[in-house]
Amino acid sequence: MSFTEKTKNKAQELSGLAKERIGQATDNERLRAEGATEQSTARARKAGEQAGRDVKDAFNK
Repeated sequence: MSFTEKTKNKAQELSGLAKERIGQATDNERLRAEGATEQSTARARKAGEQAGRDVKDAFNK
């Protein structure tokens, strides 16, 4: 994963966190859910990248 992709993932995760917190503060369930979804998507991409690196490292040993 390139630096640009990592940066985009982090931005999406932080954006999701902000949406979720604003949704909680304003009692807006839809906004809270959108934020949670964005965070989950960003974390899944990060986990997928880590798994890919782990597999690559296992084959390079």
